Amino acid sequence: MNIELRDPKIIMKLSRLGSFHQSKLSFLRSFLNEFKDWNYNRDLFDLDEKGYGRAVYSFSKNNRTYSLVCFANKIKNEERSDRVIATKWDAAFTLHDGVPTKKDIERLLDNVPKQEIGRLSYKELTLSRANKSLRIFEHVVESLSNGKQPDKSFLSKVGYLYRTTAVYGSGKFGLADRFRIKNRKEIYGPFRLEMMLVYLVRQFTFDQVNHIAKCKNPKNAVKLEVDICRKLGIGNSTGLGMAPFIVNHPTLLNNWILAREISLKKIREIKTVKNLKVDIFLNCLNKSLKNITSWNSESSFQKKKINELIIDLKKFINHLQTEFSFNIEHPFNKIYLWCEKNLNDECIEYIVSMMMEPFNDIVYPLTKEMSAEEEKYFSIPANRNIADLKKILEDQYSEIIKIDFTKKERNQNFWFISKNKEEPRVADRFLNKGSELEQPLAIARDIKELYERILNQKNSLTIAKFLTDNNDLRHVVRRAFIIEKFPYAEIQDNTIDSNLMPIDMLRLKLSFFGAVKFDPRSDKWLRINMFQGAPLPQELKSFDEYWIYN
Repeated sequence: MNIELRDPKIIMKLSRLGSFHQSKLSFLRSFLNEFKDWNYNRDLFDLDEKGYGRAVYSFSKNNRTYSLVCFANKIKNEERSDRVIATKWDAAFTLHDGVPTKKDIERLLDNVPKQEIGRLSYKELTLSRANKSLRIFEHVVESLSNGKQPDKSFLSKVGYLYRTTAVYGSGKFGLADRFRIKNRKEIYGPFRLEMMLVYLVRQFTFDQVNHIAKCKNPKNAVKLEVDICRKLGIGNSTGLGMAPFIVNHPTLLNNWILAREISLKKIREIKTVKNLKVDIFLNCLNKSLKNITSWNSESSFQKKKINELIIDLKKFINHLQTEFSFNIEHPFNKIYLWCEKNLNDECIEYIVSMMMEPFNDIVYPLTKEMSAEEEKYFSIPANRNIADLKKILEDQYSEIIKIDFTKKERNQNFWFISKNKEEPRVADRFLNKGSELEQPLAIARDIKELYERILNQKNSLTIAKFLTDNNDLRHVVRRAFIIEKFPYAEIQDNTIDSNLMPIDMLRLKLSFFGAVKFDPRSDKWLRINMFQGAPLPQELKSFDEYWIYN
């Protein structure tokens, strides 16, 4: 049985992409799998009684070491901000390539807490900062210092002690360029080092609260219970800065989506499924329902999505219990087809993620295929002709070229970089000034413009000659020849439409990171939790790979 890959014109719609959930392909889960047999160590822990100072954590294997260098800083409450333009944070971190010397740590002390205005070296791989969730942090310290564990129900409402406000890599601010490390097999998958940093920061937060509590009351203080630690992750506040990444990295986006689509295709093609595989799927499914019901959000938009997901999941579970048998040929194909017919996008994609859980042999090899050598596909085949380009546009952008951009609502928004906030923003073109500074993120509009221009050209005209007079569309000509090879490279939606939900773009990227419990604060930013429920570093050599559903 040969199942076709899902149609990009359906899957690459923002409403569908914004319904993706974490899966076995997600970067934080593949990071844990990759580093489970590495040696973890806390190499330095030099904090004062208030918890300020420095610490170093590391993963080592053979002759390779990655070290997280932490600086915990004293700041005033009014200085604590999640905005990119903040200048002070409760803690700042860098991931160092190798074992840092005392000289390295002193150099980093002068630069890491400064973040963007500091200067790192090729020895540093990632850079980040984080702020305390102050109410939770203080409650935990106070409880532990008094010899008792914190209130679990209070902790569950937030789910973390700290939240990061940015994680940088790949050459920014002096950090090592990707070319220096890209051939290391353990970090070839996307964002491996960023995930390592966040994971080790999580451990630092536990060590810090234990230390402060012990200093506060040496006789009576207790340590945070391991089970409570596992249930805490690292929070993150994410805004529109993440959205352009999806547009600006088409081959990378394709490889992420393609891995997911190939996984689904291969699972649907399995003729008979062993009982053990079925049990894993059903166990994860049933456990996941508990996770979803504990998903807190103040967003009416998200509450609606959660409620619909719960209703659909219960409907699906009932279908499996009363109407379905796995003792048939191609059971997961039957399941998928039923889902498409009976469930909303949110639940369909949730179940697609769940279907991957029993099939390590299918999924794990694909995690190695999710990076991209983007520079290979940046050049434009100038010798090809307009007929070739026209065919690509009609085949790959058939829905896009139907959009009527003469209508005001199709051009409602524009993307720009805020001078004050130093972040990407979306504004109403007809209400706000600044559209002359628009960022080139309106791909659908530009594709339509390209299509209309080539209709007046001879089919034999070369791309080189066309671009001589139409250089303003070079960026979408390049994208067209990219999508010819990479069918999932393009969002099949209008990113400046009046109905745009930017949060769908954020949600897409964060699902591949492995984030859970999305909590939108508007349609333009949200809070998430990472590594919530994950094993602790000392547990990695033997952990439950389905921890995310526990």
